[in-house]
Amino acid sequence: SGHRFELQFRLGPTLQGKHVRVQTNYPAPGEHFDRHTFRALDWHNPTGREDDSDKFCSLDLQIAGSYQYNFGHGHEEKSGGGYVVVDPVLRAGADNHHVHLDCITIQTYLSKCLGHLDDWPDRLRVAKESGYNMIHFTPLQTLGKSRSCYSLADQLSLNPEFSPPGKNYTWTDVGELVQKLKKEWNMICITDVVYNHTATNSPWIKEHPECGYNLVNSPHLRPAWVLDRAIWHMTCNMADAKYAANGLPAQVQNEGHLNAIRDVLWGQVFPKIKLWEFFQVRIESAVEEFRDLLADGESIQLSAVCTKTGGKQGLKIIQDPKFRRFGNEVDMDSALETFVPHSHSTQAILEACNRLWGRLEEINKEQYQQMIQHQEKASNCIVGNVVYERLADHGPKLGPVTRKDPIVPRYFTFPFEETSLEDDLKMTDQPDKACHFLAHNGWVMGDDPLRNFAEPGSNVYIRRELICWGDSVKLRYGDKPDDCPYLWTHMQKYTEITAKHFAGVRLDNCHSTPLHVAEYMLDVARVAMPSLYVVAELFTGSEDLDNVFVNKLGITSLIREAMSAGDSHEEGRLVYRYGGEPVGAFVQPSLRPLVPSIAHAMFLDVTHDNECPIQLRSAYDSLPSSAIVSMACCCSGSTRGYDEMVPHQISVVKEERFYPKWNPDAKASSPGEVNLKTGIIAGKLALNKMHQDLASKGFNQVYVDQVDEDVVAVTRHCPSTHQSVVAVCRTAFHNPKHHQYRKEVPPMFIPGKIDEVVLEARVIDRQAGTYKKCEKYINGMPEYTVEIKEHIQLKDSGVVKHAGVTSKGSSEFVQEIVFERLTPGSVIAFRVSLDPRAQELVGVIRHHLIQFSPKYKLGSLPDQHTPTILETPLAQIMSKLTLADMNMLLFRCDSEEQEEGGGCYNIPSWTSFKYGGLQALMSVMADIRPKNDLGHPVCDNLRQGDWMIDYVSNRLVSRGGALGEVGKWLEGMFHYLKHIPRYLIPCYFDAILVGAYTTALDITFNKMSCFVQNGSTFVKLLALGSVQMCGVGSFPALPPLSLALPDVPYRLDKDTGKKEQCCVSLAAGLPHFSSGIFRCWGRDTFIALRGLMLVTGRHLEARNIILAFAGTLRHGLIPNLLGEGISARYNCRDAVWWWLQCIQDYCTLVPEGTAVLHCPVVRMYPHDDSEPHFSFTQPLCDVIHEAMTRHMQGIDFRERNAGPNIDMHMKDEGFNVVAKVNRYTGFVYGGNRFNCGTWMDKMGESDKARNKGMPATPRDGSAVEMVGLCKSAVRWLVELHKKGLFPHSSMKIHRDGKELKVSYEDWNHKIQVNFEKNFYVSHDEKDPDEKHPDLVHKRGIYKDSHGASSPWCDYQLRPNFCIAMVVAPELFTVERAWKALEVAEKKLPLHLLIHFLYIFSCDMVYCGVYDNALDNDNYNVARGFNYHQGPEWLWPIGYFLRAKLYFAKKLGKETYDQTVYLVKSILSQHYVHLERSSWKGLPELTNENGQNCPFSCESQAWSISTVLEVLHDM
Repeated sequence: SGHRFELQFRLGPTLQGKHVRVQTNYPAPGEHFDRHTFRALDWHNPTGREDDSDKFCSLDLQIAGSYQYNFGHGHEEKSGGGYVVVDPVLRAGADNHHVHLDCITIQTYLSKCLGHLDDWPDRLRVAKESGYNMIHFTPLQTLGKSRSCYSLADQLSLNPEFSPPGKNYTWTDVGELVQKLKKEWNMICITDVVYNHTATNSPWIKEHPECGYNLVNSPHLRPAWVLDRAIWHMTCNMADAKYAANGLPAQVQNEGHLNAIRDVLWGQVFPKIKLWEFFQVRIESAVEEFRDLLADGESIQLSAVCTKTGGKQGLKIIQDPKFRRFGNEVDMDSALETFVPHSHSTQAILEACNRLWGRLEEINKEQYQQMIQHQEKASNCIVGNVVYERLADHGPKLGPVTRKDPIVPRYFTFPFEETSLEDDLKMTDQPDKACHFLAHNGWVMGDDPLRNFAEPGSNVYIRRELICWGDSVKLRYGDKPDDCPYLWTHMQKYTEITAKHFAGVRLDNCHSTPLHVAEYMLDVARVAMPSLYVVAELFTGSEDLDNVFVNKLGITSLIREAMSAGDSHEEGRLVYRYGGEPVGAFVQPSLRPLVPSIAHAMFLDVTHDNECPIQLRSAYDSLPSSAIVSMACCCSGSTRGYDEMVPHQISVVKEERFYPKWNPDAKASSPGEVNLKTGIIAGKLALNKMHQDLASKGFNQVYVDQVDEDVVAVTRHCPSTHQSVVAVCRTAFHNPKHHQYRKEVPPMFIPGKIDEVVLEARVIDRQAGTYKKCEKYINGMPEYTVEIKEHIQLKDSGVVKHAGVTSKGSSEFVQEIVFERLTPGSVIAFRVSLDPRAQELVGVIRHHLIQFSPKYKLGSLPDQHTPTILETPLAQIMSKLTLADMNMLLFRCDSEEQEEGGGCYNIPSWTSFKYGGLQALMSVMADIRPKNDLGHPVCDNLRQGDWMIDYVSNRLVSRGGALGEVGKWLEGMFHYLKHIPRYLIPCYFDAILVGAYTTALDITFNKMSCFVQNGSTFVKLLALGSVQMCGVGSFPALPPLSLALPDVPYRLDKDTGKKEQCCVSLAAGLPHFSSGIFRCWGRDTFIALRGLMLVTGRHLEARNIILAFAGTLRHGLIPNLLGEGISARYNCRDAVWWWLQCIQDYCTLVPEGTAVLHCPVVRMYPHDDSEPHFSFTQPLCDVIHEAMTRHMQGIDFRERNAGPNIDMHMKDEGFNVVAKVNRYTGFVYGGNRFNCGTWMDKMGESDKARNKGMPATPRDGSAVEMVGLCKSAVRWLVELHKKGLFPHSSMKIHRDGKELKVSYEDWNHKIQVNFEKNFYVSHDEKDPDEKHPDLVHKRGIYKDSHGASSPWCDYQLRPNFCIAMVVAPELFTVERAWKALEVAEKKLPLHLLIHFLYIFSCDMVYCGVYDNALDNDNYNVARGFNYHQGPEWLWPIGYFLRAKLYFAKKLGKETYDQTVYLVKSILSQHYVHLERSSWKGLPELTNENGQNCPFSCESQAWSISTVLEVLHDM
């Protein structure tokens, strides 16, 4: 479209993280195109390092043609590939202006009917005056003796008939005329290229018979040639009345004569020529040879024969390559192997020979049967041909059989004197003669167009299935220029001549031109004419096959014909199919995925090959059908003669008369001249002008309405100005004089305001004599003309009775059109605008959308009365929002919305949105927009009422503050939106929301860390998870912070008006853990805090969460369920260690982060048994010290209110909580087999299965990640103390009634020396440290726990050791750690997530589908008992990958690079999930093999966080 395109190649999920190479044969700048030269494209990664989500390579497409690309990765050269077709840019006029492809209106001319070149301008002027801007000439070369436009005697010479006596015009003269038409008339010229055949009388084919299929280079055609000669002699005999005795005269007239033809064929022709002999074996000589070989039997080693034939039993026959009678041979090796004699005795040899003889007789018989089948087909085809040519009403009715009109067309040339059949057949053995028997071209019904029917393996010629063109010889190119040098060179010159003078080519007979030939020739043509326009008509019958041709050849437009439609409804459907978008389509982003599309159409009302529509339909239909076609949003056109109403097909073979010339003053009775009054020319001129106008002004949306069985209304709509043109066409497929058409046409309702009638026209009768076929000129029917009015007011219309304005709702004007004289054969086109108020409002909406994209400038109008809120750019209003506000603007799931008293928007016929915020709509629109799915329930809901629109703005306005301002901005925009026509509301609602959403994202990322701001799309999508999870509900989720703390956010309580703290809290997951008491969990918060808050730069909010939880410390533990601190449950042993890890990360990652250690903490429970109170504060470092001391002392208590009211499933012992430190190893340990103190905390709930109160994974003893987290904390405190940043060096504890001091140094040292001793399962079977060698089933791994009450639990392979590796890498020997990770990688499925249960054959506990509602008697799965035993959890994968990256770095660059690739390819699958998820999140877990788990959270804080941390590490 005159624009340049950038084509980008991006990596799909399965290729991310791999070394991918993309190659293309699109030439590098300044280079010439060569189809076989490929170059690699360079990758750009705009954000640098983390992942491949934004990596791309690109091509700047400027040169027309068809180009290939392919890509490979690893050792694969080509893993896939495809084609890109770049359209040419066509230009015309003195100013060389661009002609859009959809503007083209083309008219075909048969060149031989144009006369001398001097007369061409007068004859071609008809096209100019009728409004066409492109002319298609049939070939201008010297024609063959049949005079068919497509049978050329010489491809290189201009047809001498174009030169008057005494002149000798050349290609240069033609070229000058073409240039004149282009410059002065603004007309582009194209012509045909015919590669498939040449005329039988072409002089060069006589000199170079190797260019055709003859009996020397294609001996497989010999049997077909023999049959063809025999049928020719049958013709001679019929013509000479030699079959009178058989009841077969020369004139075939009835069924009896047809049967006589069959009798002669079966009785005299077939038996005489014995075609089966060409495929048979001469049995005597074959058996003789076999006997001789056996007689030499000593010399033949059967084993050697078996090796030769591959030992496969069976007799092989070799087809004679020269196709002689009985020429086929027996493969003796297979004969020896198949018919082995029992011994060397004469008797045994004789038996073997007899067996071979019998088998060969069978084979010959099979060949005979096969030929009988071919002959049956041939006789049916022959008789069928006779019926069509001599008896059928729609056939040519040829009359008696003569040598000029044989019984059937000949399949081969025979340039010799006529002799007897016997003498003819002798010539096949004389190569100098046989090389001149050339196969004719033709077409085969239902044949595969990608197979050449003249090549070996095809039986088309012998079965007489070819519908033959007796004037043309099929050309034989072979596979490459070397196979037939003369032909390729000749055709290359022909192509160069054509492309030098013409702007485009039509590939004649494209579907049967060998693809590699057309490809080669078009490459040649594009050198001469780089912006070559290529059109073709394909009769493949299959869209997929069409695409093969379009892609390989770079076809710009495929010819489609309206004549293929059987009724007006089908004709309308074709218009909709061949171009344009639906009316009201969405605005697509300029960078968007390239989607496969059907080829651009050249939609013609009739082609020069079609039968005449006046004969098939009626003269009155010429105009309305043309109008339907010219309303299509593609290239349109016709053939010369249609507009003049020539009442017969203008035959490309037989027509010899000239086209009439243009004369404005011509009389209707003058056959050699035409003007605007002739036929429908005046109507066509108006339609062509309208077609070009619509395309050049961007009316690219199309709507087709079948008003009734004959009336089709086509609307073309411009998406920027919202003007429409509606053409109402009443077809006349039947002649109204003889067919009863309805008097009344139903009224039409046209939305908007009718500005004018662009044209109204109808075919009418006129008194100018009746049609007589002129001898000299191709004349049309003088008895019809067109009555036409253009650009008139509705009140002056002769077709419309009256137009009433009805208003539909406040914003829609609809005009009801009642027709008075919309007779069959008439057309009326209205130009329609929106009513003035709606037109103005759309302009204003577009004006306010320019801030998001310049593409809205077109059609925009300045706002006369801008409300104040819209005077400010939205980005400025949104910049005042905090990230907590963004949570409200973009997200909030249904339970969060309900807490506020609202809920997510619900469409009754469909479903509820996932969020209250903009993300919900964006996720749904992302599916609807690219497909323009305007019938979607969301679009319906928008068209039916303002409910959704109001929901979006009211939800924000009611919040007040900065969010309220954004709500008011939306309300201002929606105020305009509600008053435009309903059919436009979906696309503008989407445009407004896309603008608001993208602005919100930009501002969100700018408020985050540099890592996010400069990060990849993947990083940004994950960072959105931080906005999704971190919000402020209507009730404070966190206990209050100290008043002495600076920068704590406050708000006024809605009910009491009192100031209250409103700190951001972190939800554990959506939708199940997002609101109320179940929102905040100690463990989830601190596993997710580093990724979602510290890495994204939300330091202050992170500080507040750390301190709020610190205030709830009790028994030396951080609560599991926070319950605002008041209903906290202290039933987990690991939350406190994750909390300590977060404080350490805060100190490391945040500038001057160690200041947090001295921040005041409000202790709700100064003593274990205090009631909650808020007066006691102490610095964070002392709270930390207390937690450590309590563990060293030993924690042992019973939960408060123990019993069914706090946990209905727990067994009594389960309420006892123990957490201590082993005095010899320094490992923290605790728990019992009735409770679960780590993240694997599923408690049995089913009585039926007897698992109630039994934890699925108690993990009592020392869990590996807790030992690691503890080591990390102790090491950090030792370092802090050394730097003077932590006041305590040791803990005071009481043991056996004495007070002891235990130093942090000492604790740190103990864990360090004991860790691998107790956790590593070595390869040494006699390892003295191994206490339970009988339980070891996997070596080189780290145990999941140490000292569990059921020792086998320690030896399960789970990914928890990876957590210890990341937080305390010093505990691990590098080589051992790397090996253990490799074992885990092999054993734990890593396609999307990590199983953390090693599945070994005797492990009966593993079950991969989690279903919390299932209650049965299977202990291992009832009521979700396998929550941590098989479903694939997502967050541990982050630690696995981080551990791999850490140790890979220690092992050198090569290992590290390989690991980065592994990480990228694993994470790319998360990227896809994130991109496609309507929640824009990563799930908590999936069922086995990654399928969605309905009981899981759709978006889980720690899943998003840990993946973000991996990218941060990279």
